[in-house]
Amino acid sequence: MKIVISNRSGVPIYEQVKEQIKEAIFSGELQEDKLLPSIRGLARELKISVITTTRAYSDLEEEGFVVNVQGKGCYVLPRNTELARENALHKVEDGLMTAIAAAKSDGIPKEEVAKLLEMLWED
Repeated sequence: MKIVISNRSGVPIYEQVKEQIKEAIFSGELQEDKLLPSIRGLARELKISVITTTRAYSDLEEEGFVVNVQGKGCYVLPRNTELARENALHKVEDGLMTAIAAAKSDGIPKEEVAKLLEMLWED
């Protein structure tokens, strides 16, 4: 798993770490029961504060993605299919909102966008 931190992003670093780990879980790159890098190890690797990685891991645990086993580390929990579906729907919604905004700004009618979506869906 490769985590890339952007200092120019308006997103807090702990949030970037958390979201990239979640994406790796959703994509299957991180499997159930996989041991995540230690908090200190990840902080060292990314050249960020231990507090930042602790916050990311704590948030992931609160959200049900990982479990922290005292003295052993953080492990990926079984994938929640409902949560994975919600994530996929959110991505589709974001893409559609971008497409709708582009269509509206260029005066493309809703019916044309619907036809285009139907054609692309069939391919």
